[in-house]
Amino acid sequence: MRTFRAHSLGRVYIVSKSSIVGGRGGKLVAEALDGSDYISFNIYRLKAQTELFPCEMSSAKVTEFVLGIDPASVRLQSV
Repeated sequence: MRTFRAHSLGRVYIVSKSSIVGGRGGKLVAEALDGSDYISFNIYRLKAQTELFPCEMSSAKVTEFVLGIDPASVRLQSV
């Protein structure tokens, strides 16, 4: 599991990313430091396509969060 700090859409998040299903999928969980937002989803890389499975939120919210991450803000956290 990798944990990092990142800025997205004007908020600072602690993000945890892990591999699942023998590396054929991934899980991402992000929580805004101020407690105002939470993001969680699984993604599976299948032979024909990649499938996104948000956890109790819309695909649009997940996509907006991921595309909104400022790459320059990403800082690995020591665990």
